[in-house]
Amino acid sequence: MEVLVTGGAGYIGAHACKRLFERGHRPLVLDNLSSGRPEFVRWGGLIRGDTRRPEDLAACFAGRRIDAVMHFAAFIEVAESVAAPLKYYANNVGGTIALLEAALAHGVRLFVFSSSAAVYGDPETVPIPEGHPLRPKNPYGRTKAVVEEILADGGRAQGLRWAALRYFNAAGADPGGEIGERHEPESHLIPRLLEAAARGEGPVFVYGTDYPTADGTCIRDYIHVNDLAEAHVLALEHLAAGGAGGAFNLGLGRGWSVREVIRTVAGVTGKRLETRDAPRRPGDPAVLVADCRRAMELLGWRPRVRNLEEIVATAWNWHRGRPGACAAPMSRENDAPPHPHRR
Repeated sequence: MEVLVTGGAGYIGAHACKRLFERGHRPLVLDNLSSGRPEFVRWGGLIRGDTRRPEDLAACFAGRRIDAVMHFAAFIEVAESVAAPLKYYANNVGGTIALLEAALAHGVRLFVFSSSAAVYGDPETVPIPEGHPLRPKNPYGRTKAVVEEILADGGRAQGLRWAALRYFNAAGADPGGEIGERHEPESHLIPRLLEAAARGEGPVFVYGTDYPTADGTCIRDYIHVNDLAEAHVLALEHLAAGGAGGAFNLGLGRGWSVREVIRTVAGVTGKRLETRDAPRRPGDPAVLVADCRRAMELLGWRPRVRNLEEIVATAWNWHRGRPGACAAPMSRENDAPPHPHRR
């Protein structure tokens, strides 16, 4: 299949493009490169554009027979979504509507959406099943939940075949070292710790030490990015074969606390990490762990990387291979340190 991959120059999108290519599909990337990296587009062409611009979408479909869409393009920072909610609704919801309209107008009925565990909010049960009530606590999570409703309506009214993949915490890097996780500024816990380890500086902030967990810090379910990429391809092929769509959780079904992640990164890198306790930030549930049985049963998906040490080791391998990764100090925002618990 020829697959339009929006946000395919980003962290997860690029890994999905590689897996699509390996499975014999043909990815075409649409990315405005606001956070994506052109050097990550190695498995298919790149159209520099935005899902909100009709002319950019027209360029994707012109002269091509697109069979399916994988939609990763979105703003993803929780704190920013609270400060600028309209920006998030305009991009994450408005961009998806424009993309869907263009896809349906060109006869494309297969759609795989990058969703998030942020749709759940504070869980009533752990592990969290897909049938759990959706009570997102921030505009970012609400944009994902709204898009899922739009997809469901499109399925009922226009025959759209869709899957929404609700990630828990994506981490790690391609074991071959070709692509990995890189944001500017970096706000995710594992790469922040790796930057601190590589450059011998700190501190890394631990937000909240009074949660009702064994060590007082948040617990999150980490899933290797290659296993996420595999799930996207399996979901696409499942839909193409007539399989049931809907929402699918993606995680390992177990969690690690922030302090456990810190110890794991220290063990993998052999570096001493300086940390500093900080107050909780609004919107952080104590525990988020996935019930992934639906993806396993319907998609035949099985995570290959099952332990945090291996996830961190692949990220460390990629991080050390980046030019200048261990040279200049990383940017610091001491007055407003970035949130470490987002995927």
